[in-house]
Amino acid sequence: MQSLLPLVVDVGVPMAMYFILSDGFGLSEVAALGWSSVVPALRTLWSLVRRTGVNGLALLILVVNAVGLATSTMTGDPRLMLAKDSVTSSVIGISMIVSVFLGKPLLTAGLKPFVTKGSPAGEAAWDRLMAGSAPFRRAERRFSLIWGTVLLTECVVKAIGAYTIPVHTMVWLGTVLTLVAVLLSMVVAGGSCADPMEKMVKAEVERVADTAAADAGTAVSASAAPAVGAAG
Repeated sequence: MQSLLPLVVDVGVPMAMYFILSDGFGLSEVAALGWSSVVPALRTLWSLVRRTGVNGLALLILVVNAVGLATSTMTGDPRLMLAKDSVTSSVIGISMIVSVFLGKPLLTAGLKPFVTKGSPAGEAAWDRLMAGSAPFRRAERRFSLIWGTVLLTECVVKAIGAYTIPVHTMVWLGTVLTLVAVLLSMVVAGGSCADPMEKMVKAEVERVADTAAADAGTAVSASAAPAVGAAG
């Protein structure tokens, strides 16, 4: 639920606000889109304030939103305001893809706790697999690559839709496209990367536990042998 909260705030709330302000209060498309962008902007700003360090990606998204909102408000073009959401998605998608080729996949920080279940044994198994298992490392990189590719594709589709589909339709259709992209990423990346990685971590934890149990049994047998000899 904590992971899905930003999605609800950034996607669901703006869509609901747009239709309430546009249909309920009679605001223009530009005004309704502008006011509906305030909530996700405030959430991003709050995420920056409450952290001890500066989150570069969150800061970039906030700047993109602010510039896009200011530009579209001055030009009075609601389609430009819709297109700015595509820019935000493209920033996230490109960042994920680039991070993979830089050797620091962006989603690893969120993937690791899920795969290891937050246990010390699981985290130790993760570190060993990262050091010695090529399939494990490939799955870790592929996870962020899948998410980045899907989000970048969503960005292109939404950018085209912003200038070819009626604004009123594109507001809810853009939300649907975002939800589809997120669900598709979860299913594909989860099934091809996260699930196999979780199984590898579990197997590694069990292997280490079995080895430790066997070593303990050997140590007990070795310590018992002199005692048997002395008794004889």
